Amino acid sequence: MRQALFGWVNFALTAPGIYLWVGLPLVMRQHGWSGTEIGLFQLASLPAVFKLFLALTVQRWRPGRRPELHWAWLTGAGYLLALLGLAALGADTHKGALFALTFLAALCATWVDIPVNALAIQLFRPEERPLAGGVRSAVTFAGAVVGGGFMLLVQQAFGWAAPFLILGACLLAALALLGLVREDTHAQSMHSLPPLAVWRGFFQQAGAGTWTVALLGYFPFVAAAWLYLKPLFLDRGFPASEVALIAGVGGGALGAAASLAAGFAPRGRVSGILPLSAGANVVALALLAVATAHGSGPLLLAAAALLAIAMGVASSLAFALMMEFARDGWRAADYGLQASLFTFGRIATAPLAGLLLDRFGYPGMLAALALAALPVALLIAAWRGSGILLSKGAAQ
Repeated sequence: MRQALFGWVNFALTAPGIYLWVGLPLVMRQHGWSGTEIGLFQLASLPAVFKLFLALTVQRWRPGRRPELHWAWLTGAGYLLALLGLAALGADTHKGALFALTFLAALCATWVDIPVNALAIQLFRPEERPLAGGVRSAVTFAGAVVGGGFMLLVQQAFGWAAPFLILGACLLAALALLGLVREDTHAQSMHSLPPLAVWRGFFQQAGAGTWTVALLGYFPFVAAAWLYLKPLFLDRGFPASEVALIAGVGGGALGAAASLAAGFAPRGRVSGILPLSAGANVVALALLAVATAHGSGPLLLAAAALLAIAMGVASSLAFALMMEFARDGWRAADYGLQASLFTFGRIATAPLAGLLLDRFGYPGMLAALALAALPVALLIAAWRGSGILLSKGAAQ
């Protein structure tokens, strides 16, 4: 029941963001945006990089007897207002206004994610966390099916505002359902410790330094390829509705299935699967580069499917290990720090990938991403083989 509840809440929180970051690039391309402009628009998600500072406010100031819930309702309300503001705009609105409201939505989405997932870390036992990570990743891909697939079909059929209104209604329902959660009202706060002391405590955990490097490089390259997958299909002559079905619905469903499968891995095998997943990232990117340069339609579809599977497994393992490294009593702060690192890598890669796309085309961009992912995979494999990669019992 708790897995399902938090699954729905995370879906409602992530689906609007996926529509903004992954779905709208298709609409932008239709309206003449360049690859560089699409990549730079991703900078509107910069608030996610500063999640570590937002997490300190959630950890320090604990209003009422149910502080995480109150924080979730307050920041979730801001998120809802930002979506309604976006709904009031048009597809041809000034790019600066679109960026500003998207930035506000990203700020509120980043903030509300902290208390929600602090609650999840608090409530799920250690043996439940791999599945919780799988569910979290799966609903992210379900959000890709809806936000990056069905909402594009809705936008094509009913106009600009319809997706924002539907996603806003889902968010409102999720915030109401959070009232069913019973949190630990005796959880530690950190009034007595300055931020640097809190973060230093995180890095003093066994394996935390290694895990930090993995967070920065493990996921961003496949995420950048996923961002440009819909524009790729559109530029190859696929109709927008087919792109939404193939990359949005089909790719999202594959990613969700892969996430759930990874989530059923025993807790003791999570760090052992990590090097295999990092290697799969490299293979998926390289195959997609070959498919865009020389492949036929079926090869391109197969490469896109492999990318979706690699993305699903990678995000599932990342979420599971982030829960492992969130210390009791410091859940919000530790989760916020890790999420900031995770997001920083993704945001920093997107504009660079856009520049590569405009300069070298899709094959060159994807080949560069595959080459960048290769040393990360080799490092993770070396760390795992030497026993450095630890995660509070997640390693064998």
